[in-house]
Amino acid sequence: MQISKASEAVGAIVEDVDVTRLSDQQFAELRRAFFDHGTLFFRDQKLTPEEHIAFAERWGAIDFNRFFKRREGYPEIAEVLKEADQQLNIGGGWHTDHSYDDAPAMGSILYALEIPPSGGDTLFAGMAAAYEALDDAMKPRIKELKARHGNAHVFGEASEYRKAIGDRYTNADQAGQTAVHPVVLCHPETGAKGLYVNPGFTLEIVDMETEESKALLQELYAHIMQDRFHHRHVWREGDLAMWDNRATWHYALNDYQGHRRYLNRITIEGVALG
Repeated sequence: MQISKASEAVGAIVEDVDVTRLSDQQFAELRRAFFDHGTLFFRDQKLTPEEHIAFAERWGAIDFNRFFKRREGYPEIAEVLKEADQQLNIGGGWHTDHSYDDAPAMGSILYALEIPPSGGDTLFAGMAAAYEALDDAMKPRIKELKARHGNAHVFGEASEYRKAIGDRYTNADQAGQTAVHPVVLCHPETGAKGLYVNPGFTLEIVDMETEESKALLQELYAHIMQDRFHHRHVWREGDLAMWDNRATWHYALNDYQGHRRYLNRITIEGVALG
């Protein structure tokens, strides 16, 4: 098994390994690499749904996502699907999953079953690298701040995006969760500091005037959106990617109109952040 950096800011590529046949020592290496790099990319995997679930369960308890359509017969697996005649994709903007929960999901494990001939790449951003690159004025400014996150505007009954996505999202009546987390997060596994706000689900900075909150969030987002903090994964069928929601953002590009793209995702439970 070979592990190498995907970029300086985020991600590692894992080669010469079958994730269904990992020794305990190999899994321990992967776990260290995952928390060190935020994202792992495996090529040429051949997984049944049962093997996908078994691999996920080595990382922790499965989070049964309440908003994604589930794969028939496998409630642990969420379908990430865009048919050839559909215009909107799932995850088509910078975000990190489940930041609206009090105990956000640790991460997700996404397996590629059908990939368009071109397009459909996923961008990842490293939050520790972005934090470290902040200037000396910004770090103390945000040190003690907290932000409120929510999901109604994405998954709720009134969400125009949810209406446009249609039955690929479910349980709109269960949306409405909010949670408050530090803007600067000490990672629960490594202790590394990273930014923990995102354009998808962060609503506001707590106890800050609305316009000041918007301006600060936009300044942080513009900083994180610099290419130097990113890695672009070009998918192939059989790829398996997993990311740490506490340490990364991701963005599924929607540039493959007229083609089907189908992946299966399993999400792993996390812990409360403080």
